[in-house]
Amino acid sequence: MRINKNIGTKDRKIRFLLSFLFLILSFIFSNLRILFLILALVFGVTATIRFCGLYKIFGVNTLDSKN
Repeated sequence: MRINKNIGTKDRKIRFLLSFLFLILSFIFSNLRILFLILALVFGVTATIRFCGLYKIFGVNTLDSKN
């Protein structure tokens, strides 16, 4: 099964930035560490594979036409 990309370049950069931010927050707020690590993982993976399941459900596509 092939996954169609639906995350564009700007969206991907924002997701990587958020992933890094959540990773940092996981070290600062130890009581919410698991939550922030899960969020960092989700944003990092979706940015890497350029596919978001929620975008698919809601019909959102931020992919640039040249990608």
